[in-house]
Amino acid sequence: MSIDLNCDLGEGFGAWQMGDDTAMLGLASSVNIACGFHAGDPDIMRKTAELAKERGVAIGAHPGYRDLHGFGRRPVAGLTSAEIENLVAYQIGALQAVAALAGHKVTHVKAHGALSNVACEDDMTARAIASAIKAVDRNLTFVVLANSKLLKAGEAAGLPLAHEVFADRAYEDDANLVSRRKPGAVLHDANEIAQRVVRMVQDRAVVSITGKVIKVQIDTVCIHGDTPGAVEIARAVRQALKDNGIEVKPFSGG
Repeated sequence: MSIDLNCDLGEGFGAWQMGDDTAMLGLASSVNIACGFHAGDPDIMRKTAELAKERGVAIGAHPGYRDLHGFGRRPVAGLTSAEIENLVAYQIGALQAVAALAGHKVTHVKAHGALSNVACEDDMTARAIASAIKAVDRNLTFVVLANSKLLKAGEAAGLPLAHEVFADRAYEDDANLVSRRKPGAVLHDANEIAQRVVRMVQDRAVVSITGKVIKVQIDTVCIHGDTPGAVEIARAVRQALKDNGIEVKPFSGG
């Protein structure tokens, strides 16, 4: 049995640093690199791609709403389908170009923050993201939240899919993530998270905040790089997976 561990990285901006990207690149098998709209800049993008290549880590684009001040975690209302397609395609293309400078290749796309949250419940947004990915490169893998409208849009577009669960986030009974505005939405205990991930992978299921067991397909597990203690969490998760005979490797093949 194997699983991919993915992490959102490159989320600093200029002199401002977010998380410990170097350490996380030694623990994740795939990373999603911010493309300049919610975080990141060309220099950070190139450095992250270079480090990922050195360590055999797969890279993907992590497009979000244009919202540096809010870190892409605030919904942007009123965008048309074409506008969403444009902002997603623009960000994918930016990372592809910078990754080429690093000699690495973009293999997947995962929507960030509020853009992803909205798309999980809104058909138009989900379809627009999938349409943009398909137009840029239909071979890019679309990382989608299991049982969401992102999944349905990716299937309808005929894109390769990677079904994602979250190590450090709580789930509602409908398999969507608990809003960060609610208490308990983000988990912090490294050992608890590690054992939770092992159960997710072995059982192919997530457990909601009310205890409901929801069966899902799982190809990749996300550990947020900006979560306090992210490195300790990732180390604990990798060790727990190893102890249970579960190999960690990129879903994309690297």
